Amino acid sequence: MSEKVSSRKQQVRAVDVARHAGVSRVSVSRTFTPGASVSASTRAKVLKSAEILGYHVNRLASSLNRSESGIVALIAAEIETPHRATMIAELSEKLQAAGKVTMLINTSGYEERVQDALLQAISFRTEAAIILSGAPDPSLADTCFSNGMKLVLINREEDFPGSLQIGPDNKAAGRTAFNALLRAGCQRIALSNSSNATSGILEREEGFLEAAVEAGVNVICEVAGVTSYKAGLEIGTRLMDREDRPDGVFCTTDLIACGVIDAARQRFGLRTPEDLSVIGFDNIPQAEWEGYNLTTFAQPTDLIIDKCLEWCTTQQPSTEAVKLPARFVWRNSVQKVLVAQSQ
Repeated sequence: MSEKVSSRKQQVRAVDVARHAGVSRVSVSRTFTPGASVSASTRAKVLKSAEILGYHVNRLASSLNRSESGIVALIAAEIETPHRATMIAELSEKLQAAGKVTMLINTSGYEERVQDALLQAISFRTEAAIILSGAPDPSLADTCFSNGMKLVLINREEDFPGSLQIGPDNKAAGRTAFNALLRAGCQRIALSNSSNATSGILEREEGFLEAAVEAGVNVICEVAGVTSYKAGLEIGTRLMDREDRPDGVFCTTDLIACGVIDAARQRFGLRTPEDLSVIGFDNIPQAEWEGYNLTTFAQPTDLIIDKCLEWCTTQQPSTEAVKLPARFVWRNSVQKVLVAQSQ
């Protein structure tokens, strides 16, 4: 009996509600159209009948008829990493609060599956695509743009007419990191990065090395693997095993920094910050754990998300590139000195 009722509810149409309520089909449509004119008594009848019959408006179908699906695709890789997970969670929450529907396309899988997912997004007339930093292939942005989606690129290099490029000022952060280590009294300074660094991460490296050249300081550089804790362990082990072991390290992400700190402590018995000062980037939740207490840079996540939301809800946005300052977060992984943000 319950199965028959459930089946019947799934097939209820607007005309069924009209017949049950004793009103016209137009009255049902007006009742479920925001801002449309309908009397209070008619609205009450329609809503009561809809509840009894189990009628729900197919918002997707009606929006597709208007070419306004309200769908925003979030395209990302490495979605399990702390910074990426936080960004996706907050983006989807704010988009949904603004009446949008988010569709997540995880690009970490097989290429053909990623393409299939993107084709589905296109078939639903997805309005906008937000492509996060990291591994998503640039061709995905081209596909989205070619199919008329508004395009937001977070911490990426691609350039499309009418798109928003947004992210932190990575070069400025790199310069600040170098000067912080220098002012903390570090004499042997190192840079830790991954071998598959994104454009934003490479900008941090560039700013750091530029500041080092200006100060006449030779920097020890180590790279390894993907941007991960494991890469940090490997890099930290190599750095701490050197005869000229560094006493200050800038890691281009917090995950790498956590690995470097653990390698120094667990494998070499070194103390942070007494023996080694470490700076990271991203301000992931683990950065403030007592075991790390990591000095780092907080990405301007709230500002990035607010700008993305504004962009996705604008009818005809113009091309814009936005660089936002990354806030320097002082904790105990660097010797305590007065450090001013570099300009």
